[in-house]
Amino acid sequence: MSIFESLYSFLNSDSVFEWRWPKVSAVSYEREPCVREDGSMGEQVICFDKGREVDCPDGYDDDNDGGSGSHGGGFGIAFWSFSDSKMGSSPPPYYADLGKKANDVFGKGYHFGVFKLDLKTKSESGVEFTSGITSNQESGKVFGSLSSKFAVKDYGLTFTEKWNTDNTLATDITIQDKIAAGLKVTLEGTFAPQTGSKTGKLKSSFANETVAINTNVDLDLAGPIVDVAAVLKYQGWLAGAHTQFDSQKAKFAKNNFAFGYQTGDFNLHTNVDNGKDFGGSIYQKVSDKLDCGVSMKWSAGSADTLFGVGAKFALDADASLHAKINNKSLIGLGYQQKLRPGVTLTLSAAIDGQNFNAGGHKVGVALELEP
Repeated sequence: MSIFESLYSFLNSDSVFEWRWPKVSAVSYEREPCVREDGSMGEQVICFDKGREVDCPDGYDDDNDGGSGSHGGGFGIAFWSFSDSKMGSSPPPYYADLGKKANDVFGKGYHFGVFKLDLKTKSESGVEFTSGITSNQESGKVFGSLSSKFAVKDYGLTFTEKWNTDNTLATDITIQDKIAAGLKVTLEGTFAPQTGSKTGKLKSSFANETVAINTNVDLDLAGPIVDVAAVLKYQGWLAGAHTQFDSQKAKFAKNNFAFGYQTGDFNLHTNVDNGKDFGGSIYQKVSDKLDCGVSMKWSAGSADTLFGVGAKFALDADASLHAKINNKSLIGLGYQQKLRPGVTLTLSAAIDGQNFNAGGHKVGVALELEP
């Protein structure tokens, strides 16, 4: 269904409304560490429904560091919600995940300038191990990470230990769906033995079919930084706000707003960050095999506008092609192949179309193993 057909259906629908307590989504999720293509540490999300792993709804899956930085965040209170009785029970995405499907078209399947190896295993006792190593061709730096995760499902607890080659240790303790249905609270701490640096964060998230809220509080006794984001959903329309307050300086460091519309095969997203950075994206699932995306960014006071188009084409169930290009003639190409169950190979290349003969192009190889 095109956006025009969706708008016509929305404007001519006979919606029935009711005031009611929000219905909390039964889908829960857990985060686990991963290594991004630039060699830095990130996180990805795995979703569960009543203890069984399932595909994540829109706005839950994969690594994303926008918004309040964690996707975890919310309040353990109940809200009156104004909802359409024809709405589905799928919760809205968190602020960091608005426009995620378009971002995935431009981001997934590319590993420019790195050689990467990821390995995931699980012991008989249920402890999950994730390790990864990334070699940056330009800097020559090799980054490695190791993490373990153990879940006590009867108590809704998850314990995660992390280590990387920067010699940073991290521990996460998460409790989910026990304080309140749909509420997740995470206590996170890091320690660098070489420098003695210590950090702590308290993260939480809450979502129902109408609203998704997440918070992130930096546990700094000198004055915490409080990060809050919220997204409201109504008949596919999305409106979100994200703010960050620095208590040491007694001022708001971020004031971001977003607006969008999403259906199963179409996503529209626009955002304004701090009143000067503007962005937008469009995602369209053209067919079962072809996904397309458009992205645009512009900053006030600048004459430069970054505009790009990208696409992903599934050759079959085990192979896919990826391509993207922007108005600066930077071209990205990728090929992903599942060699066998649990083994995925990704080849990618970045080409500077404006300086084709000058060199400086980048290639990347990634291998993911998950027995």
